[in-house]
Amino acid sequence: MRKLLIAGNWKMNCGPYDAAELLEGLISQKSEVDENVDVLVCPPFVSIGMAVKYLYDTDIQVGAQNIHFEENGAYTGEISGSMLAESGCNYVIVGHSERRQYFGETDETVNKRVKKSLEHKLAPIVCVGESLDQRKSDTHHEVVENQIKAALEHVSNSEILDVVIAYEPIWAIGTGETASPEQAQEMHKHIRNILTNLYGDEAAEAINILYGGSMKPANARDLLDQKDVDGGLIGGASLDAESFSEIINIAEDLV
Repeated sequence: MRKLLIAGNWKMNCGPYDAAELLEGLISQKSEVDENVDVLVCPPFVSIGMAVKYLYDTDIQVGAQNIHFEENGAYTGEISGSMLAESGCNYVIVGHSERRQYFGETDETVNKRVKKSLEHKLAPIVCVGESLDQRKSDTHHEVVENQIKAALEHVSNSEILDVVIAYEPIWAIGTGETASPEQAQEMHKHIRNILTNLYGDEAAEAINILYGGSMKPANARDLLDQKDVDGGLIGGASLDAESFSEIINIAEDLV
């Protein structure tokens, strides 16, 4: 049985002081989580230490929003896997559409980041998804398949069990639009079929596939109730302790 994973991506929000306030609110509502649900917050780099400190005695884990594919060196502004692991991270988001759109991420660099994450025992949350034009042109299945195959190149059968996939329809990120539960399930099933072809039935059935397109309390139940939707990569709703806690509660009701 796959656990549900509820992951909060804070994006470029919440420096240490705001992070402390948000974390206090989250802890007051949800310091303990059902054993069949994993919960994660991914603050900006400057707030990771604060999150680790506040969440130390809770069931909530900490992740990062990016990782560089080199171990160290003259890469101003970047952060390495060893730094993230030493800071207390367990997960790292890789290849988010905003990284691809604004910062030149490619399938090749996403793959390098996936491999570096696994090297440091950080579970990569690998983001894939199509634009509105790609969906309208009926190439969305091919786009997502190509992204997955590129991101997982040279990832072994043992390593894949530590990978999380997040389907984020780009047209639904930050727009208030959401894929219907049926659309989400259809794509998640497609992703699981791709994983089956790459790694076999057993591995594919063990991998979490998250929905990452404007999940919030109002639609979380219908999305999380789909067979192949194993959690959410939550953006805006994760910045409100009450909303994020409500989504966690919904996940717990469903397991």
